[in-house]
Amino acid sequence: MMKIKRHAFILAAVWIAVFGMVFLGADPSEGSATNISQPTFKSHIIKRLRPEKADVGPSASFPTIYYRSILSNFYEKRDFNPLWILDNGLTSQADQLIRAIEEAELDGLISEDYHFYQLKPLIVDFKQALLQRLSFDPEKQADLDLLLTDAFLLFSSHLLSGRVIPNAVDSTWLFFNPVSDITLILNSNAYSSRIESFFDGLRPAHAAYYRLRNALQLYIGIQKKGGWPSIPSGPSLRIGDTHDRVDKIRKRLIVTADIDSPARNVKPAEFDESLMKGVQRFQNRHGIEPDGVVGLSTLTAMNVPVEDRIRQIELNLERWRWIPRDLGYRYILVNIADYSLEVVENQRTVLEMRVVVGKAYRRTPVFSEKMKHLVLNPFWNIPVKIAVEDKLPIIRKNPLYLTQQHIKVFENWSVDAPEVNPLFIDWFRVNSNYFPYRLRQDPGPLNALGRIKFMFPNKFAVYLHDTPQRGLFKKASRDFSSGCIRIEKPLELAEYLLQNDPHWPNQKITDTISSGVTTVVRIKDPIPVHLLYWTAWVTETGTVHFGNDIYDRDPPLSRALKTKLKDTFIPAENLTDLRAEK
Repeated sequence: MMKIKRHAFILAAVWIAVFGMVFLGADPSEGSATNISQPTFKSHIIKRLRPEKADVGPSASFPTIYYRSILSNFYEKRDFNPLWILDNGLTSQADQLIRAIEEAELDGLISEDYHFYQLKPLIVDFKQALLQRLSFDPEKQADLDLLLTDAFLLFSSHLLSGRVIPNAVDSTWLFFNPVSDITLILNSNAYSSRIESFFDGLRPAHAAYYRLRNALQLYIGIQKKGGWPSIPSGPSLRIGDTHDRVDKIRKRLIVTADIDSPARNVKPAEFDESLMKGVQRFQNRHGIEPDGVVGLSTLTAMNVPVEDRIRQIELNLERWRWIPRDLGYRYILVNIADYSLEVVENQRTVLEMRVVVGKAYRRTPVFSEKMKHLVLNPFWNIPVKIAVEDKLPIIRKNPLYLTQQHIKVFENWSVDAPEVNPLFIDWFRVNSNYFPYRLRQDPGPLNALGRIKFMFPNKFAVYLHDTPQRGLFKKASRDFSSGCIRIEKPLELAEYLLQNDPHWPNQKITDTISSGVTTVVRIKDPIPVHLLYWTAWVTETGTVHFGNDIYDRDPPLSRALKTKLKDTFIPAENLTDLRAEK
């Protein structure tokens, strides 16, 4: 409940700051429409926001006002003067707001959430009345102003921190946009008189968000042109093959710019080298082994409708709105769904590598912590869950397994627990309900953590580490771990993290590893580690990628975004002030 309250508090904070500043501190009565009947405008605002104080209750057909309590206080402080209506028409901010709402789809949002279909006819009628020099119904003026104000706050809040509450969709998503970020955003944008600039300041301040936003426009454009052709099923196709399906594959790849339009002398049914390279490019973008062969997995990916790819982009734009705006001057970012890690410094990737992540039933969680130290030649204290579920069946079949793998057994988990000879234990009498022993694997070439372990304390006991199973990095899909992240280039990462520590030159790192002695090394400047989950992203070079939803996180988020806002919105007036909880 704490996180839900925090989310609502963020929105309330935006409201208070925005309307205290964004219109340059103007007096509420300045610029108000001279032809508005103030008593009628006021009474109608009260009817809409405080039906218990009005003579006549609001119409049941009137749209839901989401920030009823906050708006009521706001308009009262303005002496019930309109915010968006002037004597000669709407303010420029109102026109900008309408344009922004109309283009909400460019951020993966929907105009309908922001009263768009109720606002449009009101604006048309209002402007028509102005042209004909007719008096516009003050009650409709009140409705127009009120809906614009509510829409402004709704759109602001969704750009700022997302349309849905992360942990209401995925309980394992523990990455949230903290309240403290609000002050910085408002201080830099709230004094502007241009709504477009203000909204731009509320969007995630990450280049990756804007690259993904541009990709959404690209794929919406493809959709408007009819999408791409569906390719019939059939046998695998590769370079040198001739088949009538080849031409359809070529046309499919042209739509997404995986290949250029063919030269005139290209035979439509011939699978040539240029097509093979286009297939490989497509496979790389979709997390498929880039063998250049159009087999079942490649064909399936090619036949995903453009509407589904658009939705995939929209879901990941929402995820970007859930995370802090400041990830750090330098940080480590793991994209779980892409099996990749990158080290970013000053918005530039300085090191990247492949990773192995948790299996579907042992998911790598989504969270952020600071890496504070690393361990050279680590021991591996095998978690009880892994010991019982993975190791115990092997031990029962092969009593010498523990000795062969250099795994020692201790009587319990206390620091000074005595070692026990595994051959004296009846392994058929222990199980998930009774497993008192601690299994610890010694450092060495067989150790599951490899030669280096990178620690960032967290409640999941998840960390980055080396692995002796180097062949796994050659696979396209790499969800083989028990939750921790195995990394492709542990030595390079260690050298990067210790590069400014004169006590740990590169040679000393390798010498210590060669010695086999377990050594803890503190990182002088702890670095944030962000474990995230993107199923669509765009590289710095502009290449659009679609990953596999390995943990099935996309469907529940998609369902949540389809839910009517009025069915999921939590009114701020129903939530307590969070300042007392800090």
